[in-house]
Amino acid sequence: MTRTARPTGRTLHVAGAGTAVLLALSGCSSSDGSSSAASGSSASSSDELSGTVTVFAAASLEESFTTLGEEFEKAHPGTKVSFSFGGSDSLAAGITGGAPADVFASASPRTMKTVTDAGDASGTPATFVRNQLEIATLPGNPGKISSLKDLTDPGLKVVLCDKAVPCGAAAQKALGASGLELTPVSYEQDVKSALTKVELKEADAAIVYRTDVHAAGDKVEGVEFPESADAVNDYPIVRLKDTGNAAAATAFIALVQSAQGQKVLTGAGFLKP
Repeated sequence: MTRTARPTGRTLHVAGAGTAVLLALSGCSSSDGSSSAASGSSASSSDELSGTVTVFAAASLEESFTTLGEEFEKAHPGTKVSFSFGGSDSLAAGITGGAPADVFASASPRTMKTVTDAGDASGTPATFVRNQLEIATLPGNPGKISSLKDLTDPGLKVVLCDKAVPCGAAAQKALGASGLELTPVSYEQDVKSALTKVELKEADAAIVYRTDVHAAGDKVEGVEFPESADAVNDYPIVRLKDTGNAAAATAFIALVQSAQGQKVLTGAGFLKP
């Protein structure tokens, strides 16, 4: 399984597009009945699957999808899963700009809509997990941060995701619902970049996803805040229209939606759809 570097900036240009179709893989049951609509050919057995399936996925899915990619390759010898993780907006721009990919897993319906409105898929995207925000602080929480309001302390260096990416949009929604204004020391291109600022002690805190706090282990400390309930993100997934490996793409989506896939995802802190 290969992983490509996360795209940086927004240098990719938006072009044409689609809507992706999800098929149930034989022997792998979906946990989301709404996503059973099918189009194109499905893999009826592992013998039919081969080649590479390229998955563009939100940065917050990196750990979970890497695990699922390894499981997919073990279950289907002769296949390879290649990932590109990054901010959902940059990934969507890449897809509509012609970047070759088979599957898109976004951190918000809004960024998915960029792809479906452009016409680059083969069915209706299905929500496979949800995610909630959490404050990541330095280990031991030396700033004694206990609430969203505490982040407005001018003595704290706080990092947010860029407003254009799902974690940034969710943070703005939570702040707006609380009537709070926050000026960060930087806006980062994706949630992993925001978290890294705290891990490197370049910031005192960042608003990220609970899954990223979970993945960071003892590198950061997580602080829950009730306003996050007002900004929970749905994560949709879709097979792309110009896929070069429809059977493997369909099978990977089926794994993500299966009980096996959901166990990996919820174990990482994601919420069921």
